[in-house]
Amino acid sequence: MKKETTDVLVIGAGPAGTIAASLINKQGFKVKIVEKEKFPRFVIGESLLPRVMDHLDEAGFLDAVKKAGFQEKFGAKFVRGNEICDFNFEQQFTKGWTWTWQVPRGEFDLILANEVQKMGVPVDFETTVTNIKFDGTNSTTTVVDKQGNTSEIDAKFIVDASGYGRVIPRMFGLDEPSNLGVRKTHFTHFKDLKRPPGIDGNRITVVVHQQRTWIWIIPFSNGITSVGFVSSPEFFLDHPENPTERMKSVIASDATTAERFKDAEMMFEPKTIEGYSISTKTLYGDGFALVGNATEFLDPVFSSGVTFAMESGNKAGKLTCEFLKGNNPDWQKEYTDYMMQGINTFRTYVNGWYSGDLHEIFFAEEPEEDIKRKICSVLAGYVWDMENPYVNKHERAVRALADVLKSKKAKLA
Repeated sequence: MKKETTDVLVIGAGPAGTIAASLINKQGFKVKIVEKEKFPRFVIGESLLPRVMDHLDEAGFLDAVKKAGFQEKFGAKFVRGNEICDFNFEQQFTKGWTWTWQVPRGEFDLILANEVQKMGVPVDFETTVTNIKFDGTNSTTTVVDKQGNTSEIDAKFIVDASGYGRVIPRMFGLDEPSNLGVRKTHFTHFKDLKRPPGIDGNRITVVVHQQRTWIWIIPFSNGITSVGFVSSPEFFLDHPENPTERMKSVIASDATTAERFKDAEMMFEPKTIEGYSISTKTLYGDGFALVGNATEFLDPVFSSGVTFAMESGNKAGKLTCEFLKGNNPDWQKEYTDYMMQGINTFRTYVNGWYSGDLHEIFFAEEPEEDIKRKICSVLAGYVWDMENPYVNKHERAVRALADVLKSKKAKLA
């Protein structure tokens, strides 16, 4: 059996894995990536947040992504009937990037994987992890390639960026159910021949179909637009079971999508994901760290998934280097506590979206600009800015503001 040795084994070549691998490689450590899929491959999470730009830059990926000509994203529009709420990242409270991109993830992830290989990091695609043994100071990972050949990789540390595959959580019983409700999404890409002119045709739009049902509309620079419906599983029972007919039916059920995407060509048969929210018992252990969706996935509504992937890849990559240098980093404080601050902030906003509290805030008749700027920072991914009360005291601040607005509306009724 073939055996090889590396300082760090990264499982998964998505954004979390490539960010971590790049930073570890830059510190002079030997790192290898194994990836189960063949790239490019389809995955959702197509709308980035400005916070990720720092991570792309630090990893050395930013210039390559710029050259791809992806659709630039300067904010987000939320729609409820005739009501519109616009967030412009230039008006955010936190200092930082004021734009990012909307990307077909297959193409975007392939760029990152290609760039990390150019840096000297080997990536073995179509290679599946079948077993991992930890012995305290090292690990031995058994993998099988596409030809069925088995080999072993000895490593001093493993970064699990396996996404929905969740290799270490599933292998070692670390999965935990999410405390968020069970939701289902049905989505596809359309050839968008009726795209509105100007900014309305280019920016991400989130449409409130019902209080707990919403639609994403994410235009790409290639004329294709990603459209997905998110709701409880019960919502979809009123629509056909056939994936294509179901998509036609839900598209026709909302005024925002009915005319624009009626008879529009679907680029692939619509896909469905159900029960995607998940958590884990720990984000790290002796000899490993979990990053990206291998840690926790909340909900697609505020496009937080890729931000957490890159943030965790960046943090874990740096702490892994400290570990290899013998500096004994505090993984609980510097990684878990840090990441949970951002995750719990977005959790508050996800819960507020489905409870209706954020609808009260977003569609208030006379929004307070200072508050809107602070919430805009959250939507830009700056959920570690403790100067922002809508981050620092996120749960209390969101609930209190919603209560005030509801009370004001009741008095006017």
